[in-house]
Amino acid sequence: MTWLKLLDPVTAREFSRVDSLFIASIVAILALGIVMVSSASISISESIYGHPFFFMGRQILYLILGMISGWVLLSIPTQQLQRWGILLMGLSLILLVLVLVPGIGKSVNGSRRWINLVVFNLQASEVAKVCMVVYVSGYLVRRADRVREGWAGFLLPLCLCSIFLLFLLLEPDFGASVVLLGTVMALLFLGGAPLYQFLLLLGGAIAMLGVVAVSESYRMKRLMNFIDPWADPFNQGYQLSQALIAYGRGEWFGLGLGNSVQKLSYLPEAHTDFVFSIWVEETGMLGGLFLIALFAVLISRVFKIGHKAMAMSRPFAAYMCFGFAILILAQVIINIGVNTGFLPTKGLTLPLISYGGSSLIITLSSLFVIARVDIENRRADNSEEPTEEANS
Repeated sequence: MTWLKLLDPVTAREFSRVDSLFIASIVAILALGIVMVSSASISISESIYGHPFFFMGRQILYLILGMISGWVLLSIPTQQLQRWGILLMGLSLILLVLVLVPGIGKSVNGSRRWINLVVFNLQASEVAKVCMVVYVSGYLVRRADRVREGWAGFLLPLCLCSIFLLFLLLEPDFGASVVLLGTVMALLFLGGAPLYQFLLLLGGAIAMLGVVAVSESYRMKRLMNFIDPWADPFNQGYQLSQALIAYGRGEWFGLGLGNSVQKLSYLPEAHTDFVFSIWVEETGMLGGLFLIALFAVLISRVFKIGHKAMAMSRPFAAYMCFGFAILILAQVIINIGVNTGFLPTKGLTLPLISYGGSSLIITLSSLFVIARVDIENRRADNSEEPTEEANS
């Protein structure tokens, strides 16, 4: 079977009927993301490349690539993704291995997480998280009874996940490890795993991550600085203290778009990991709450689409929606938690907002898959509707 035969064309008419709040929330978040990358990167773009909108141009390019890849995925039936689950998991594992190979993996700030694809740097962990969701969703359909009745069905996907975690920790990427493990465990719980098994393994996972967190001196320093960044505001606590200063400047209504002071080389990674701090400085607490509300609308609509798929006896599509929603929710919580000082510093971007090719393209692609689920739900609804002849 050729690639073209695998594609199921989706008309513009069908796409226009996708959940309107779901689409509107995505468009709004993406628009704010372009605005904030443009604003937050002006200083660093000017100093490195000689003009202020280099990163904005790159982000628009990533957005176009994400739309193209998403439209391709929109044309692929979810049943086909289910068949490809094991293949996708193997592919993502290969990428995690290649990242660690000298000459292939690209190292930035001491972490080897990227593969240079010329147009953008592919972050293997972003691919791994999405592919793991697809695989586990298929596993929960194939082995539903084992997951609900015994330890073997519950532990097998966690054993596979532990292999991914090993390579992620070798990069190292502790933040992605937490998100991946948490998403897999949440999916297993939603798939019907007994509560006592879930709680026991949750406790074990927390203990394991705690050991990993204290095993390296730099992680311990991050933990201590997170507790009291003002103890060393010009060294280890510098980034968090500058982020907190941004919140103080923003107050309720902000300084106005483009008027941030912290982005002028005071706050490191202002256009990536700490873009939320710049957003709050420029739009105030009300702007921050508005962005959080947009993410809440997006995630709630994804869960609604998944719930409808489950009600229509389409469990694989439902689990994919739940998994993608959990991935986005976890990254939003961790990123905002880090920006506000409630969580230790982690290298996780704010989905659809922060600058970065891999995060934007992969997240946007997963949202197109969710749109595909909604389209298939509506197709199933239409096929079950009685005809006018039958009614008469």
